[in-house]
Amino acid sequence: MQNLGLEQRGHVLLIAGGPAVHRRTVQVAPSANLAALGVVPASALLNSGLSCDTTYLDGARDPNLVLTRLRTAAATRGPLLVYLSGRLTVDRRSRRLHLALATTTAGSVRYTALPWEWLGAELRHRPAGSTTLLLDLVADKTAWPLLQEYGSLPVTPSAEVYGVVSPPGFAGSGNTVSSYTRCWIDQLASSPGRPANLQLHALALGAAALAPGTVVLPTARELAAPAAAADPLAAAAPAAPAAQAPPHDPAYDRAPGPEDVEDDAEPGHDPRPHIHALATAGRHTEAAALALAWEEYVVRRTGHGSPEATRWLEIRADLARMAGTFGTATRLWTSAGQIRLARQSPDAPEVHAAAAGALYCWTQLRDQETALDTAPELIRFLRALRSFDSRHIEMAQQRLEYLHRTPSRS
Repeated sequence: MQNLGLEQRGHVLLIAGGPAVHRRTVQVAPSANLAALGVVPASALLNSGLSCDTTYLDGARDPNLVLTRLRTAAATRGPLLVYLSGRLTVDRRSRRLHLALATTTAGSVRYTALPWEWLGAELRHRPAGSTTLLLDLVADKTAWPLLQEYGSLPVTPSAEVYGVVSPPGFAGSGNTVSSYTRCWIDQLASSPGRPANLQLHALALGAAALAPGTVVLPTARELAAPAAAADPLAAAAPAAPAAQAPPHDPAYDRAPGPEDVEDDAEPGHDPRPHIHALATAGRHTEAAALALAWEEYVVRRTGHGSPEATRWLEIRADLARMAGTFGTATRLWTSAGQIRLARQSPDAPEVHAAAAGALYCWTQLRDQETALDTAPELIRFLRALRSFDSRHIEMAQQRLEYLHRTPSRS
């Protein structure tokens, strides 16, 4: 988060909604999650050295009380973390998403649950970079179709948003701390220094035993590569103006391909900004084709496995992530990591960046067959990294075993 000045105070707001229960089995126990987060120093949660206040809302019954606490937290001048855990449900009359509270039933949603848009309305005016929203939620059978219709969970653009929304019907964690929250806390406790929220999120996803189909926030298009190094595309050049161009702007069609560039002119014709612009404009197929052409061109010039060729392989992996083709992204990140491992130390940041990218993309796979197909090579790669947290590997192995036990939906 940005430096907001020593005269300011931070705020941590922890909200436990109603529990999610399926066939008498607790899927998410928000009170247990709050209790676990309550022992973590607020400075670690906020990633800030400022003095801060912490507010717990556990067992709230009145949405207006929750709104008051949200409004007070949003008014703080320092950094703010809002954590929400519980069950997402829908008011069937208005088809609006709500966070169920302690006494919410199917017939009382309009009166006893927190309308989801209230959250965004209270946070939208806060300064950019000052707000983090952390979510560990379950969508019930009324909310899940709406999330599928939206393609994600609507959230405020003014906050950094990290979290998961599990589908209805999964076995859950009982009355213990849910897997994603537990892994987030574990990473805070075990990682040297205090990792950035994006890194914590990626590592927690890699270690958590998520149910197949879990909605992950941010979505693929919103999330920068979970790597120690900078995003290989975004770092190339500012691409915002090009990303806003119309879909058929001729300027895109003038993006140079390898056949347009003389060998000695390549440094002056960096294609990455053009490719990034295509991807951020949603033209993923074109971006991937152009990146592949450049990779093949670089391989002809410098050889397979060269640092330049490997960099293009990583760019293609990140393009696949942006497009939401996580199977391809997993394979490409794994391949790039194996190539780097052949000539670099297992502790090298670039090797760990590839491992983090591969593991993150693998956790996003909803297709069971693809997840099973890509897992063995990924896990072999992770096991070759002596300093990679063994718990991540163990959790990946647990997810693989879970996938093997789960009947195919095809």
